[in-house]
Amino acid sequence: MELYRRSRNAPVTDWMILINVLVFLYTALRGGMSDNDILLRYGASYTPYIFEKHEYWRLLTAAFLHFGIRHLGNNMLVLFVTGDSLEHALGHVKYLVFYLLSAVGTSACSYAVEVWMRREVLSAGASGVVFAVLGGLIWVLIRNRGRFEEFRIRNLLFFSGLMLLGGFISEEVDNVAHTSGLLIGFLLAVVLYRRPAVTLFSTDMT
Repeated sequence: MELYRRSRNAPVTDWMILINVLVFLYTALRGGMSDNDILLRYGASYTPYIFEKHEYWRLLTAAFLHFGIRHLGNNMLVLFVTGDSLEHALGHVKYLVFYLLSAVGTSACSYAVEVWMRREVLSAGASGVVFAVLGGLIWVLIRNRGRFEEFRIRNLLFFSGLMLLGGFISEEVDNVAHTSGLLIGFLLAVVLYRRPAVTLFSTDMT
């Protein structure tokens, strides 16, 4: 376990997963799995509340709420598998900034489309952030000639495409958050990621 902890070294990812799980348990105990009003009370994104009441904080809090155990489990599993590698690439502080900006950015994109289409939608979930992590990793892989840790660019592109397709063929899925997440994550990684210089050889002149 100590060896695993040292090799993973992704405290921000682990803390974000823990926070999502704890928030889910808190809301579930209050009926959040069967009552959307509970999620609305605790910060889910709802177009009229943001547009009319200017409750813009919901753009962040919605990313920590989930509609059910399956919704939570799918998002946290992908985040657990991919988030640590992006955290290694960016560093802990930059990754935290990346995570929070992705949460707000994807929620804002969904909100903008809902306002444009005049739809009143209750939405929540970390899937936008999950897709942003995938988008960020794609840029990291590009900068590292298609390989970074256990990831390969071809495999990650296939996996990302499969997840996008799964959203489009499913009902009640926020595909705007997914597609914007990929783009936002990619662009944030372009700004935040700096490939470390590699020393090819060294000489000892003493």
